[in-house]
Amino acid sequence: MHEQRVSIRHGGHTLNGVLATPKDGRERHGLVVYVHGDGPVDATHDDGYKPMWEANAKAGYASLSWDKPGVAGAPGNWLDQSMDDRADEAAAAIAWARARPDIDGDRIGLWGASQAGWVLPKVAARTPVRFVIAVSPAINWLRQGRYNLLAELRADGASAARTKAAIARSDTTRRLLERRATFAEYVEATGGDTGGMTADRWGFVSKNYTADATQDLRALRGIPVLLTLAGHDVNVDTADTERVYRQVLDAGGALRVERYPQATHSLLRQSIERSRAKTTLTALFSPRSLFANGFLDDQRRFLAAPGRGGDHTS
Repeated sequence: MHEQRVSIRHGGHTLNGVLATPKDGRERHGLVVYVHGDGPVDATHDDGYKPMWEANAKAGYASLSWDKPGVAGAPGNWLDQSMDDRADEAAAAIAWARARPDIDGDRIGLWGASQAGWVLPKVAARTPVRFVIAVSPAINWLRQGRYNLLAELRADGASAARTKAAIARSDTTRRLLERRATFAEYVEATGGDTGGMTADRWGFVSKNYTADATQDLRALRGIPVLLTLAGHDVNVDTADTERVYRQVLDAGGALRVERYPQATHSLLRQSIERSRAKTTLTALFSPRSLFANGFLDDQRRFLAAPGRGGDHTS
């Protein structure tokens, strides 16, 4: 595939992006638009997206991604964004792509991970999309946070006393959010032990903690959706996610669920992610091997299936 840096105008500033296009001799391609999860993510996710972009290229699809605001020199601050802001940004990128002669505007879909679960259906409500690939998406911000807290405590073998204290702190944080407390009030309530919380992060959480995808998911009815779930996900309650997706989307018959029992939240193999050294070496010498067995092939086949408009199956 051919990678090129691109600039996308949105809301008076520029999104710094990367467009990866298949080298297959065709003049026009469908497009997978990437919506990041949480954190300061650059356009390639430190090259972590590239194995997926290669799988997309084999299915005849280009890939588009961009640096989050404030990342890798991009203007702005991603922590100032709401989920609606993120959806507006993605819709602007799709409009930009539709205007390009090398992109088939009728074959543009979305890929999104984790926090993007709150963004993807909002994008689909703003502009037509041909498909959606949702990787480890959460449904409800507060439920997801509590699930993550308890899962990590269990994984750490936390004592009953430590677990009780962590839950109490979480409940205090929730009450502060509900009464729209300032960061200074949060610092005071925690006795100065902010646990890594910053003023910017507090603003971000305050803006988004009521997020719930349940109603927004109705915008995906009738659209082919690939829901990808991991067996070792301590971040997201995959049972809750699958239940809601099936409840909202199954009637349309366009939902496909793929489970990867040995994968973590990021769909990496658990055996690799446990070791930082193994992760680094695999990323350097065999990046495709980072992902759970079948993960890349399943996405390629999903894109190449009838209805997505792809016809490459190699």
